[in-house]
Amino acid sequence: MLIKRREFLKISSLATASLLMPNFLKAMTMDEALSTTTPNILIVLQFTGGNDGLNTIIPAKNDIYFRERKTLAIQDSLSLTDEAGINPALSYFKELFDDGELSVMNNVGYPNPDKSHFRSMDIWQSASRSDEFLDTGWLGRFLDEECYRCEHPTQALEVDDMLSLALKGENNKAFAFKDPKRLYQTSQEKYFKSLYDHHHDDETVSYLYQTLGSTINNAGYIFEKSKAKKTDQTYPNSQLGKDFKTVASLIKSDINTQVYYLSIGSFDTHVNQNDRQKKLFGDINEAVKSFVADMKSNGLFNNILLMTFSEFGRRVAQNASNGTDHGTANQMFFIGGNLKKKGVLNSLPDLQNLNEGDLIYKEDFRKVYATILKNWLKADSSKVLGWKNGVYDFI
Repeated sequence: MLIKRREFLKISSLATASLLMPNFLKAMTMDEALSTTTPNILIVLQFTGGNDGLNTIIPAKNDIYFRERKTLAIQDSLSLTDEAGINPALSYFKELFDDGELSVMNNVGYPNPDKSHFRSMDIWQSASRSDEFLDTGWLGRFLDEECYRCEHPTQALEVDDMLSLALKGENNKAFAFKDPKRLYQTSQEKYFKSLYDHHHDDETVSYLYQTLGSTINNAGYIFEKSKAKKTDQTYPNSQLGKDFKTVASLIKSDINTQVYYLSIGSFDTHVNQNDRQKKLFGDINEAVKSFVADMKSNGLFNNILLMTFSEFGRRVAQNASNGTDHGTANQMFFIGGNLKKKGVLNSLPDLQNLNEGDLIYKEDFRKVYATILKNWLKADSSKVLGWKNGVYDFI
């Protein structure tokens, strides 16, 4: 059978999804791979582009902040503590804070920070040192470690067209898709279905057909689970709202996924920052509000931990374009119904002690990852990260 170039590219695109899929995902089609109990579930929300942390959690009593940001400083922040406020576009986060369902960790970063979007994102996703280059991600290595020995396989899903480094392991990888229905419909096209029984002498092409067949099986499985339990919760029509709705539908099914990965951006606000950040925060605020309400109404919120991060923060002083330039340390949010410590977990950034205009990190992000792996996902964080410097106790 001859394959036209356009057809081959289409096959390759679909097969790429299956190449990102570990062997244990195929096993999910078997009854014995399903669990009747809800595991702890981690949802990672990536703020792509370098979110400005100082205009997210605002040092509301700090004169330096207002002096360095004459037009950008947030004047009407919502009070969290005597010293800290939160951006008014994140009003629901303020409600979560008041209800003891949100924690904030400030000054998170790593030694010798890199201000390149791509390099710093690789560092955060791989959990490497700034002078170390890894081709596996921290959650991918979690899959390698856990799915080697667990009776009921754990798995991770990313709601995106491409798989992030964070979810690529040495032997196991997560599965990336944007829309379960679209993935399923593509996999069911007559042309793709006809390739099931096709054999080819060329080993590479033959493997392409085999992986395509695997994708067809699992695309149907994921689609069935995504619509297994309809939600009566209204979600916003934003892309992030749709992504969270997809995650919610899967959590409420018996798919037994432990890790979901989402992203929103871009937060690269060199120009006219406040309008851009307000729009992104509005989308986040409404999507998270709907998702939390959905989880609570289904009795699942205590099993949920939602974590946010960005590859770096911004510089303390605003630039000449009513924006901010690439910086260093930043804060992370943690949302869930089972937090051991709530509120602002540590001190706000020290604006008097800077490194050439940049914040100096106080908390290493790898310690945060180790905490999540050990205390939430019940994994051996030292094997996954090589981190042996302790963990936090907020979860």
